[in-house]
This record gives sequence, C-alpha cells and structure tokens, in this order.
Amino acid sequence: MFKDLEDFIKPGSEEDLLVKQLDLSRLPRHVAIIMDGNGRWAKKRKLPRIEGHRVGSKSVREVIETCARLRIEFLTLYAFSKENWKRPKKEVATLWRLLEEYLKKEDKVLVKNQFRLKVIGEIGDIPLSVRKELVRVEELTKNNKRLTLVLALNYGGRDEIVDAVKNILKEKDMDINTLDEDKFSRYLYTAQFPDPDLLIRTSGEFRVSNFLLWQIAYSEIWITEVFWPDFRKKQLLQALVDYQKRERRFGDIHPPEDHA
Repeated sequence: MFKDLEDFIKPGSEEDLLVKQLDLSRLPRHVAIIMDGNGRWAKKRKLPRIEGHRVGSKSVREVIETCARLRIEFLTLYAFSKENWKRPKKEVATLWRLLEEYLKKEDKVLVKNQFRLKVIGEIGDIPLSVRKELVRVEELTKNNKRLTLVLALNYGGRDEIVDAVKNILKEKDMDINTLDEDKFSRYLYTAQFPDPDLLIRTSGEFRVSNFLLWQIAYSEIWITEVFWPDFRKKQLLQALVDYQKRERRFGDIHPPEDHA
C-alpha cells in the first residue's frame, strides 16, 4: 500500500478491502467525473436543492484527496455545463458563490499539497469575481506537480469541438491534408492533458451529457446509482477495482501491451 494511504484508510474497513484488490502500479492516469444528483439527493431529504450542492462539495474534497493519495495524476470534474444556465437564477448564483468561496478557502490547501488547478470551458461568461479567483489560483498553483485538478466550467463538448475547428481555420499555414487526430487534439481545451482512462458518472444516468466527447472515445465508463453528495472514497475505489478488471484494447483484438 502507498504510504500516503496508511492514515487515510481504516484497517479492516470496506475501503481497505478494496485497496487490497488494486494493483497500485496499474491505476488510471486520468479520471474524469460527471458529478450528478445533487438536486435529487436534496429532494429525497426534503431539503433545498442548494443543500445538495453544499454537501456535494465535501465529496469533491474527499475525491481530490483520494486521487492524490493514490498518485493519480489528473482529475477532471464536470462542475458546470453550458446547459446549467437554464437552472433557476438563484441556484446558479449560489453555485458560482460556492465555487468562489472554495477557491478563497482552499487555495492554501492546493499549494501545500502540490495540486495544480486548470480550467476548461468558455470562462469569459463566468461571473467576473469568480473568473478572477480562477485566474489567481491557476497562477498560484501553475508549477505544482502532484495532481492536476481540471474543472470543466461553462463547458460543452460540442462547443469545444466547434471552437477547435474555428481555430484550425484561422491557421494560415495549415495544410488540411496533414490534419489528423493528433493535430486536431492540440486545438482542444484539453491539449495539455492525456485523455481520461476512466469516466465515472453518479446518480445512475446512462449518458455522457456533452462531456469530453472527443476525449472519452476509448475511456472506460463506470456508472453508479449513488448521488454525488454520497460519493466518497469507497465508491471511487469500487470504480478503480472495476476499471482494472477491464481489458482495454482501443479497437484492436489485443491490449496494447501484447504488442510489446
């Protein structure tokens, strides 16, 4: 077991049993999560929807810490989609306020633990005060190496692809005949990150909701009926155990290592 897990996983617990099933040398490099179910979690408990978002922030903290302790390099969280603007104005405003509060409160934690923050999406439409905090914390953490936390904010997968095409068309020296998947990927918001190895979705919905449409072409997908506010390290470990049971062939009949 990684030394980082010793004080984090209780011996004999369900989490401990899950960790013992893992090959810690074969963990995914990049995990992406569609965090869904905050509103339904709150409704089930006859609470305001915003309480689901508040409790969901605790799940964010625990998942970030778990990934860091497992030495997973990249974690991408679908925090606010372009479609989320359709929600009640009060709820949307509260979501942005919660994010701003998180950044102001957790910036020292990010620095102390060597976490790097990156944002993908159309940040120009994000409220100015929140945008300033995002830029500040990105700059503050830009040289950190332990874990890259990617927040997808005001993000849409189709819009990302359209933006990439627009930027390619602006390239005067681009020879369209040389354009391939690798070159196209360089124009995406995620150009500096590897594609996700594992995509997790909470709340039991079987759809990708316009998230990383290009990047998840060969990602393993794990869906749980657990609502996001109840998602903790136990569920993340369950996803990782299941991930390691998969045989990733990327369209071939043999996994890549068979060609070594």
